[in-house]
Amino acid sequence: MEPGETQRRPWVVGVSGASGTPYAAAVLRGLLAAGESVDLVVSRASRLTLLDETGIAFRDAHWREDLAEWLARGADGKPGTFRVDLSDVRHWPAGDLAAGPSSGSYPVKGMLIVPASTACVAGVALGLSKDLLQRAASVTLKERRPLVVAVRETPLSGQTLRQLVALDEAGAVVLPASPAFYAGATHIQDLVDFVAGRVLDAAGVPHRLYRRWEGELGGGSRGDR
Repeated sequence: MEPGETQRRPWVVGVSGASGTPYAAAVLRGLLAAGESVDLVVSRASRLTLLDETGIAFRDAHWREDLAEWLARGADGKPGTFRVDLSDVRHWPAGDLAAGPSSGSYPVKGMLIVPASTACVAGVALGLSKDLLQRAASVTLKERRPLVVAVRETPLSGQTLRQLVALDEAGAVVLPASPAFYAGATHIQDLVDFVAGRVLDAAGVPHRLYRRWEGELGGGSRGDR
């Protein structure tokens, strides 16, 4: 690094195989809009979900084109809804256990897992590190960095609940992907953005994705956004 050069410290974003790829897209757009750097890990299972929910095949060799197409879509599937600058995004294949985020010496701000499947929750809680996503999460916990786990499953079994408690006790923020309605949502994108905004809140990243509660009943119904 040259003298005076600022060291890059990205947020690692892990996308697991749970339904909810629009949540991941909204979080990624929010991070980039806030000027944050991103290191992206897309699990093998999540690629099947992404293909099913959007029709996009995410390929390691063409990740930038595929990611651009994905992030440009709204939650309703309409292409060209958003414009996103991907110049500060780095992609790591999920099978690359020698990647930067697999080491605690690699400088990152923290990690966001959006959405988090129950299989992903179990793997991180048990420290399995079966792929880069799980390994990066384990590193985040051991280095005492912020870890936000946006679990997307219902109902939750007792076993998963115990694993979520274990993650909470280890220092992670367990954030169920549960949209709220007080913000005056009128479109599916509003509900997605609420969850994404709460993820960014937990990470301390500023955004304007949803209308915040101001202590006044009925504010959302007036459409004050």
